[in-house]
Amino acid sequence: MSAATTAPSVPAGTATVPLTPIFIRLKLSLLKNGLKGSSKRKIAYFGALALALVAAFFVTLGLALLRGNDHASAVVVLLAAVLALGWTFMPLFFPTGDETLDPSRLVMLPLRPRPLVRALLVSSLIGTGPLFTLCLATGSAIALAHGAAGVVAAVLAVPLLLLGCVALARTVATANVRLLTSRKGRDLALLSGLLIAIGAQVANFAGQRLFHSGGLEKLQPAEEIVRWLPPASAIGMVDSASEGSYGIAAGQLAVTLAALVLLLWFWERSLTKLMVTPDGSTIAAAQPKKDRGAGAGGGLWSLFPDDRTGAAMQRSLRYVVRDPKTKAAWVSALAVGLLVPVANALQGTGSVYLACFGSGMIGVQMYNQFGQDTSAFWMVAQTISSTRDAYGELRARALALALVTVPYTAVVTVVTAALLGDWRGLPGGLGLALALLGSMLCTGALASARFPYSIPTDGAFKNVAPGQGALAWMGIFGGLIASALICAPVIVLTIYLTATDQHSLTWILLPVGVAWGTLATWAGLRLAAPTVARRLPEILTAVSKG
Repeated sequence: MSAATTAPSVPAGTATVPLTPIFIRLKLSLLKNGLKGSSKRKIAYFGALALALVAAFFVTLGLALLRGNDHASAVVVLLAAVLALGWTFMPLFFPTGDETLDPSRLVMLPLRPRPLVRALLVSSLIGTGPLFTLCLATGSAIALAHGAAGVVAAVLAVPLLLLGCVALARTVATANVRLLTSRKGRDLALLSGLLIAIGAQVANFAGQRLFHSGGLEKLQPAEEIVRWLPPASAIGMVDSASEGSYGIAAGQLAVTLAALVLLLWFWERSLTKLMVTPDGSTIAAAQPKKDRGAGAGGGLWSLFPDDRTGAAMQRSLRYVVRDPKTKAAWVSALAVGLLVPVANALQGTGSVYLACFGSGMIGVQMYNQFGQDTSAFWMVAQTISSTRDAYGELRARALALALVTVPYTAVVTVVTAALLGDWRGLPGGLGLALALLGSMLCTGALASARFPYSIPTDGAFKNVAPGQGALAWMGIFGGLIASALICAPVIVLTIYLTATDQHSLTWILLPVGVAWGTLATWAGLRLAAPTVARRLPEILTAVSKG
C-alpha cells in the first residue's frame, strides 16, 4: 500500500525541477551531437565561429573608436536597430539553422508555458549569434558611455539589447512555426538569398548617396526617431544618460523594459496557443478536396503543343512554379539580373550593355537540366531511346527557358536604356544580350549532357550532392568560359562599332545577336543530343545520388 501511495510522488517531484538548467544542457548537447561523425561539420562550425569572433572583434574595436565622435550616437543607435531587424527576420529565412527554434517539438511534454519561456530564453543565449550580438552591444555601449550615469546605463543596456534581440527572434519563430515547417515556409527560407542580395545592393546605393550628400550628419533625423524604438532604445538610453538627460534616459529605459515584457507575454501566449491548438494541416487533410474544375492541361497550359515538346515544356515550367529549390533559383536569378544593371544605372555608372548580366544570371538555369529532375529523371529516361528523342527533350527544355528569358532580357535592356536615357544603345545592348543568352543555352545543353550532378532534396541550402562538387564547378565555370568564347564574334563587333564611334550602325547588332544566339542554341542542342542518348545510364546514375 505504501509503495502504491509513494509511486505518484516521483513524477510530482520531477515537475518541480527547474527547466532552465535542463534546457541549457539540451542546447549544449544539440551543439555537441551535431558535430559528431562529420569532420566537414566541425570545420564549418568552428570556421564560422572563428569568423564570427574575428568580425565581432573588429566591429567592437571600430565602435569603441567612435568614442568622442560627434556622430557616434547616430551610427551606434541605427546599427542596433539594424541588428534587431536582423534578429527579427532571420528565423523566417533560416528556420532550420537552430532546431530549438521549433517549439512544436515540445507540445507533447507536460510543460507550462511560463517556465518554458524562461528556459528557452536563457538557452537561446548560447550560440554564435548571441555572442556576436553581445560583442556589438558592448562596443556600442563603450562608444557612448561617459560619466558614472553613462556607465550605469551601459551596464543595463547591454543585456537589455541582447535579451530584446533574442526575444524578438523567439517570438517571431513561435508565432510563425506552422508557416516555417510548411512548404510555403521552405519557399520563404530559400528566397533569403534573394532578399540578402537586394539588401546588399540597397545598402550599397544608400551608402554611396549618403557619403556624396553630406556625411553622417544626414543620419541624425533617423536616429532621433530610432532611439525611441526598442530594443535600440537601450542604446539611446546610454547616450541620453551620458549627456545628463536623465529624464529622457528613464523614459527610454521604461520603453525598453515595457517592450521586453510585452514580447515575453506575446511569446508565452503564442506558446500556449501552439500547445493546445491542432495542426491546421491535419485538419485540412481530413476535409474533402474541392473540385478543381479544369484538368492539368487547362488554362494557359492548353496553349502548349499537344506533343512531346509541349509536355516537356509544361514539366519544366511546372518545376519552376512548384519545386522550392527551382523556384528560388529562378526568382533569385530574375531579381538579381534586373537589380544589378538598374542599380548601376541609378548611380549613374551603368551601361546598357550591363543587361548582359541578366542574360548570364538566367542562362545559368540551362545548366544541369537533368539534375533538376532529381530521382524523377528515371521516368523521363524511359522515353529517350534515340538521339532524336534526346534532341526533342533538350529542345523542349530550351524552349521553356527561352519562353521566359527572351522577354525578360528585352525588359531588362529596355529598363536599363530608359534609366540611362541611352535609346541609341538599345539595339546593340539587346543584340549582345540575346547572343550571350543563346551561347549559354548552347553550353548549358552540353554541360547537362557531360557534367550532370544530383541536387539533394533533404536540405534547403544543399545544391550539390557530396562528392559531385567538382562536376558542378567544372560544368558551370567551364560553360561560362565557353559561352564567352562562342559569343566572342558579337562581342568583338560591338567593341569595334563602339570604339570607332559608328553608333549609327549599332542597330546591326540586334539582328546579328538574334541570329547568332539562335544558331548557337541549335548547334548546342544538336551536339548534346547524341551524348545524352549514349550516356543516358550514366546521367541517370549521377542525378539520382541525392
